[in-house]
Amino acid sequence: MLLPLVLLAAAQPPAPRPALAEPSLSPDGREVAFVSGGDVWTAPADGGEARLLVSHPAQESRPLWSPDGTRLAFVSTRTGGGDVYVLELATGALRRVTYDDAAESLDAWSRDGRWLYLSTSSRDVAGMQDVLRVRADGGTPMVVAGDRYASEYWGAPAPDGETLAITARGLVSGQWWRRGHSHIDESEIWLVRPGAGAADAAPAYTAVTSGGAKDAWPMWAPDGRALHFMSDRSGAENLWTQAVAGGRAEGAPRQVTRFADGRVLWPSVSHDGRAIVFERDFGIWRVDLAGGEPRRLAITLRGAPAAPGVERLAASATPLQELELAPDGRKLAVAMRGEVFAAASRAPEGGAAGGAGGRGPLDAARDTSTPSPEQHLAWSPDSRRLAYASDRDGRWRLFTYDFAARRETPLTDGPLDVAPRWSPDGARVVFVRGGRELMVVDAGGGNARRLAAGRFDRPPFADGGDLAWSPDGQWIAYVARAGDRGFSNAFVVRADGSGEARQVSFLPNAFTGSVAWGADGTTLYLVSGQRTESGQLARVDLVPRAPRFREDQFRSLFDVSTPGQPATRPDSGARPAAAAKSEAKRS
Repeated sequence: MLLPLVLLAAAQPPAPRPALAEPSLSPDGREVAFVSGGDVWTAPADGGEARLLVSHPAQESRPLWSPDGTRLAFVSTRTGGGDVYVLELATGALRRVTYDDAAESLDAWSRDGRWLYLSTSSRDVAGMQDVLRVRADGGTPMVVAGDRYASEYWGAPAPDGETLAITARGLVSGQWWRRGHSHIDESEIWLVRPGAGAADAAPAYTAVTSGGAKDAWPMWAPDGRALHFMSDRSGAENLWTQAVAGGRAEGAPRQVTRFADGRVLWPSVSHDGRAIVFERDFGIWRVDLAGGEPRRLAITLRGAPAAPGVERLAASATPLQELELAPDGRKLAVAMRGEVFAAASRAPEGGAAGGAGGRGPLDAARDTSTPSPEQHLAWSPDSRRLAYASDRDGRWRLFTYDFAARRETPLTDGPLDVAPRWSPDGARVVFVRGGRELMVVDAGGGNARRLAAGRFDRPPFADGGDLAWSPDGQWIAYVARAGDRGFSNAFVVRADGSGEARQVSFLPNAFTGSVAWGADGTTLYLVSGQRTESGQLARVDLVPRAPRFREDQFRSLFDVSTPGQPATRPDSGARPAAAAKSEAKRS
């Protein structure tokens, strides 16, 4: 009897542990402020019990101590996408500093405590970032690094107040959470100095790092002779130090930490320059720059957050990746943070959803909880089941969720199955396998069979909008690339697999998709275009129609209707009554 008990104990999952993020050290070196659960906490600098400092149902982030240790600045979503606030630690007074529609990232305090530096995309185009500064007591934020054709973010003012170190280029400002290396994440460290001469002179830029790696989060040494930053140039994310002299990099950078894997996020240097704290493995780490080994701080949370037990995910802070309305119009499903949620499409009559009068947010039920993304949502015709794709086990495959039974069921076994679409009767699901095959499977699972071969979009570009069932469920229309030039066009194939696929559009365009059937099943509609032009809506007539010429339009003016029958038009395809009688006599 003991053996099963031992096995059961061994099988128990480890106790959950809160995630700790975005740390910064107090100027006196005694405390570390950080974020957990969307609230701001402080703990002893070497670890221990943490106390709750700022608690609100909104999301707080990036707490930074003022140089004199009397104030704490942070970002909060309590009034929108994310603005900067300053907390007076002695009195508890809280002051809003910025008022912007776009989200902001708090970067640093100036050495004299008069200015706050922040990054935002509100002043630039195409989502690119600029570095601004605003008085800590409030005022108008002013751009200090705002090149029109490069993204600049995570500014760090030098101790002399004249030079600004920034992270530039790459997408790491919006994808700092990505694990691993990609060329689109490669960023650089630059120095920015105000232009000499006229007040409106262009600033001078000097490169500190030369690219080829993800270099980010510059931090100055107190004497201004060195810059610390995060880089993955060694193959993993680590902290590095670069000597700076005369406004330029001097010598080769020196590696501070030597992690073989994992991520180093949101580092912050102490006021005296002796230590750096950073986020790693969902915890707070510290490394002494004099040569100590990095260590994880053992921190225990003690406090009662103000946020409710049910977390509300707002689209302003967490954009929706997909939204699918059920055929009955009463339910909707969304993909957010890589998970599937479902909710009523509106508040019930006489009740409220998330707020008084039914005008608040709708309460959604979470249907999946996996470390991998779910996407390509598709409701069944009876609005009781949802199909979606997931790569939770390292291979994309399809699943269905039955809301009545509250049960998820695997529909296919991969290895790369995406873009499900239900048949009108809900008995079958069509999907794309491996970016090369159009497949159909019974809705209960099993009996997957190939309908056609082609070149289809693969994740992350596939979206399921390129497949459509005909209204009678007899045909499937899809968009695929064909020919040596890879133009995308529409095809149709019988849903029972009894015939070859037929190409029905012949457009020399590379971006064709979003196919849909006409209500009578005789036409197809699709969007087609090139990269440099706007998409256009195209119609494909699947049943040939006699063209209507200008002469026919004129002759139709002389048609006479037979009593009780509509007038016959030359372009209608019907035979006039006189012609029909003449044929009857000859027969």
